[in-house]
Amino acid sequence: MSLNTIKKIALGALWISAGAVFGSASAHVVLEYQVAPAGASYKATFKVGHGCGASPTRQIAVDIPAGMRGARPMPKPGWALEVQREKLAQPYTSHGRSITDDVVRITWTAKTPEDMLPHAHYDEFVLVATAPAQAGTVYWPVRQVCAEGRNDWVEVPKPGQTLSDLKSPAAALEILPGAGAGGHNH
Repeated sequence: MSLNTIKKIALGALWISAGAVFGSASAHVVLEYQVAPAGASYKATFKVGHGCGASPTRQIAVDIPAGMRGARPMPKPGWALEVQREKLAQPYTSHGRSITDDVVRITWTAKTPEDMLPHAHYDEFVLVATAPAQAGTVYWPVRQVCAEGRNDWVEVPKPGQTLSDLKSPAAALEILPGAGAGGHNH
C-alpha cells in the first residue's frame, strides 16, 4: 500500500472520529466535514436545518476564522452574495504575489421572499478556503437572519467546556497536523 493511500485511510478515520467528538447537532448550523489537514484547501459546507421558530431564513453570514486564507463562496440561485475583505496585519505570498487583504465575511441573502429557506426545509451554504498551517481548532461564527428573528451561532467553548455545553455554538473545524502542510492542495 502506498504512503498516500495510508494517509487517505488515516484521514478518513480521523474524519469519522471527529464527527463523534464534534457531533452534528441538527439544531445548529454545523460543518459537513469537521476536520481538515493543515495547509490544505478545505470545502466548508454549512448545513442549515431550520429557520428561527417558524420563520424562514433570509440571510446567512459566515465570519472567516483567523488563519483561513483565500475564502471564495459558491453562488446559490436566488441568493445575492456579499464578500467583505479587510487589510491584513501580516501579508502573505500566494502563487507568487503578495496578498495584503483577505476575505473576513461571506454573506448570502435571499433575493425575494420566495427564495428564503423555509423553516421546515434544509439547505447548505458552501465556500472554499485554505486551512491554517498549524493544527488546532478554528471556529466559524455564523449569523442566521430570518424574516422574523435571528440565530447567532457564535459561541466558542471556554477551557473545560465542549460545544455541547453551549446554547448557540459556532461551527467547529479541527485542523489536523501534517497531511496538507507545505503542499499545494487545491
